[in-house]
Amino acid sequence: MTLRGTRSALAAIALWSTLATLAVRLRRVPPFLLVGLALLLGSVLGLRRVSWRGVRLKALAVGVYGLFAYHLCLFLALRLAPPVEANLLNYLWPLFIVVLSPVFLPGTTLHIRHLAGALLGFSGAALLVTGGRVGFEMVTAPGYALALLAAVIWSTFSLVSRRLGGFRTASVSTFCLVSGTLALVCHLVLEPPYALHASDVPSLLVIGFGPMGAAFYLWDQALSDGDPRVIGTLAYLTPLLSTLLLSVFAGGRLGGVSVLAMALIVGGALLGTWSSQGRSPSPGA
Repeated sequence: MTLRGTRSALAAIALWSTLATLAVRLRRVPPFLLVGLALLLGSVLGLRRVSWRGVRLKALAVGVYGLFAYHLCLFLALRLAPPVEANLLNYLWPLFIVVLSPVFLPGTTLHIRHLAGALLGFSGAALLVTGGRVGFEMVTAPGYALALLAAVIWSTFSLVSRRLGGFRTASVSTFCLVSGTLALVCHLVLEPPYALHASDVPSLLVIGFGPMGAAFYLWDQALSDGDPRVIGTLAYLTPLLSTLLLSVFAGGRLGGVSVLAMALIVGGALLGTWSSQGRSPSPGA
């Protein structure tokens, strides 16, 4: 593991940890518009790498599914449910990768530690949704469902991309460009017109050039220079940092139940993927 690889990984993790906080700050921006502008800004950093030659339609569809659908579900979840809880539910994606691996990757099997990790993670999810009580408030159900759907989308995207042999950084730039354009078309067709406020612009630039832009390229650099197993372990700093930033800067409440749930989810993910081999999927958010 080189020092350069470690620095790149930590820089990407730091950027991804700001995604939820920035999304909450931009919650008045229509979701399709926010996803579209952020992804287009992210693609600007890699425009010189965009190439349509050799891009397979199947790979493009998978890329759009991952980047467009994931971020849309996550941004909606953060608006419709308490942001700390929704953000932590989103970070069930590492466990979903473990549990769903046998479905997508032939020759992959589940072991007891995988099942134990999944049990811990899902216990944390149940604790978040119920708040430690029997039942939960129906008004937050759509937000929680979208957060879980975001986790499913990112995990299946990661597994399918692994099955396809992974994507080059140039392909990710192309995915951002196509996904951002699609989101803006959806905004024009499905959402009322929205004029950006001057106060929206700084956060929008940061979210586009940071967690939805530079982070992808930093992560690619980290995986090229370092040990993916070490980098994958470092990635579990993301939910911890993201949740802390939400509680400090975006009005999220970090109570005892949330702390316990966070420990269960992150602990379960670590247990389930502790000895994982090969290229780690990017955490995205």
